[in-house]
Amino acid sequence: IMDKFRMIFQFLQSNQESFMNGICGIMALASAQMYSAFDFNCPCLPGYNAAYSAGILLAPPLVLFLLGLVMNNNVSMLAEEWKRPPGRRAKDPAVLRYMFCSMAQRALIAPVVWVAVTLLDGKCFLCAFCTAVPVSALGNGSLAPGLPAPELARLLARVPCPEIYDGDWLLAREVAVRYLRCISQALGWSFVLLTTLLAFVVRSVRPCFTQAAFLKSKYWSHYIDIERKLFDETCTEHAKAFAKVCIQQFFEAMNHDLELGHTHGTLATAPASTAAPTTPDGAEEEREKLRGITDQGTMNRLLTSWHKCKPPLRLGQEEPPLMGNGWAGGGPRPPRKEVATYFSKV
Repeated sequence: IMDKFRMIFQFLQSNQESFMNGICGIMALASAQMYSAFDFNCPCLPGYNAAYSAGILLAPPLVLFLLGLVMNNNVSMLAEEWKRPPGRRAKDPAVLRYMFCSMAQRALIAPVVWVAVTLLDGKCFLCAFCTAVPVSALGNGSLAPGLPAPELARLLARVPCPEIYDGDWLLAREVAVRYLRCISQALGWSFVLLTTLLAFVVRSVRPCFTQAAFLKSKYWSHYIDIERKLFDETCTEHAKAFAKVCIQQFFEAMNHDLELGHTHGTLATAPASTAAPTTPDGAEEEREKLRGITDQGTMNRLLTSWHKCKPPLRLGQEEPPLMGNGWAGGGPRPPRKEVATYFSKV
């Protein structure tokens, strides 16, 4: 079972972009289903209709957008790259922009679906703008000038609530509802068209005009992601080897103390170095995985150094010069001798 889970996890890692697109599609469908299951209750009060409708139209998309960012694994990578000290590797703003835009494009899918469905349904728009219906054009215009403004607003605010609306003598409710829903649906389809055109421009047209910059940003974004994963894997391997050697030393020290007849209270003071390893081959292999980092203080300094001063992106040189943006390149390189080494198995 664990092998199957490991295979699934490796598949998701290798197809992270497709996986995130699927998650965003599921969130978009979930947002549409949430709206259909949501019980919309307009307060039908002049001072509250607009605020209630604005909350329904804007608050859920904001929550869905934040959820889309939280579910993206690259958020922490972007924050780490943005806040880290430059050290010997300067930060490239173009790469940061590319990473943020890639995450934002996926996270915006569900909010866009919510806004589009809300406008196409028309209930929210009807509740928000029912007091702005032109009574003189759609209703009995001769009676409207004689009503005080607060009374007229009170009557029109009840248009979304058929059970309490009592202004048919001034304006037929069905006329006002059809008028506002028509405008809402027109805005909804216009919103869908504009977002579709914008997505087409961003995804298809923009790389054609800035292909070189786009490829550079995409490459170094992938590099940062892969570098972080490899560093985490190396740290995990080192932690496993460190824990294994530490536990082996503890058991060897305990066995040594028992052989010498020490009491249980002196186990903590017995030197671990005097114990002979029971499995020298396995212990030597684990010590090789430690890469010389054999104590907590050294490991903490290594992690701090990795955060504050990551190595420059130029291989084969100890102190490479950096360009203005800190990425590979900048000036002619000295010629290097190519050496080929062949190994044969005997």
